[in-house]
Amino acid sequence: MILKYDCRHFPGDRPCKPHKETGVICDTCPHYETVSFKILIIKLDAMGDVLRTTSLLHALKKEHPVSFITWLTKFNAKDIFKNNDLVDEVLVYEEPSTAIRLAEEEFGLVINLDPSPQSSALASTAKAEKKTGFGLNKNGKVFPFNHEAEEWFEMGAFDKFKSANKKSYQQIIHEICGLKYDKGRIILNLTNRETEKGKEFASQNGLSKYDYLIGINAGASDRWEYKKWRPEGYIELMKKLSSEFKCAFLLFGGKNEVELNRNLSSAVPGVYSTGNNNTFRDFASYVSLVDVLVTGDTLALHVSAGLGIFTVCLFGPTSSAEIEDYGLIKKITPDMNCLVCYKNTCDLKPNCMELITTDMVFAAVKNILLNKLVLGYPPGHLFQDKSDN
Repeated sequence: MILKYDCRHFPGDRPCKPHKETGVICDTCPHYETVSFKILIIKLDAMGDVLRTTSLLHALKKEHPVSFITWLTKFNAKDIFKNNDLVDEVLVYEEPSTAIRLAEEEFGLVINLDPSPQSSALASTAKAEKKTGFGLNKNGKVFPFNHEAEEWFEMGAFDKFKSANKKSYQQIIHEICGLKYDKGRIILNLTNRETEKGKEFASQNGLSKYDYLIGINAGASDRWEYKKWRPEGYIELMKKLSSEFKCAFLLFGGKNEVELNRNLSSAVPGVYSTGNNNTFRDFASYVSLVDVLVTGDTLALHVSAGLGIFTVCLFGPTSSAEIEDYGLIKKITPDMNCLVCYKNTCDLKPNCMELITTDMVFAAVKNILLNKLVLGYPPGHLFQDKSDN
């Protein structure tokens, strides 16, 4: 037997996936394929940013169909790539072996889309024939590798360019990489087991008796206090929706939202907490249940887009233009001249998020639910499809 260690499926330290699934060995394996072009994507930032950057993979694979794609990210984001067939390998930044690997391996292309010193240093030290995005020079300063990266670089440096931007993040990163932008979707593929986990939650809580499930993700990262809408707004919204629709509310959030979600739970009947200590994959499995998600500009927004969930998103200090709506996302923004400020604090009274009224959000959710009926979805249809198939 000849061991074909140059095959894209060969990991070196364990049996490959085709062997585990079918028992095939190298001599007779129909899956043998050499690695002719290696691509390294570096994305270390917040999980939501990592997730939405997966939209680049469709165009990248179209441009380089026989490529082997390695994605370098932090430990907390590694599970994003589970069940993603377009990423061949995930390297974890915190693992000591990663630095050793990067010192030895060579790539045809390195893509770094974050102009941060940390990511840019990795991009500069990686061995590659071509690099796009951002690197770090000998003086410790970030610089753009290519002309196409300059626009995004300037947006990070000057607030007026950021606020004036009308391009989505997805369009921008495609342009940096010189790829055609066809609105490739965010990639988040649940496994069968994860889909079943969502169904089990629905069954245990008797959710089939409701016509619609509305997701409420009221929190956001501590860095951006004004990504959060006022709690009383969510309470008013749930009361208005309950008066017109036979609906339940699923609450999402992490450890910082325990008290907030506890208060929301007591506001109206039919409110169910999905928990505050879920793994990323469990969180996604519960989001997949809802007909509409109401959220701020945070991780849940990108999860719902990846799952194809209709979403109402509330914007204040961050850019609504950078969010690709995919025909799924209704953006709610107040009428203010100082939006897209990216400030951590604000002295204005009322501030941008306080100017978003309950009626604005209610109208958006109601319109989505009514449009589903117009399109031929009877009450409960989407939930039944997700529960019974």
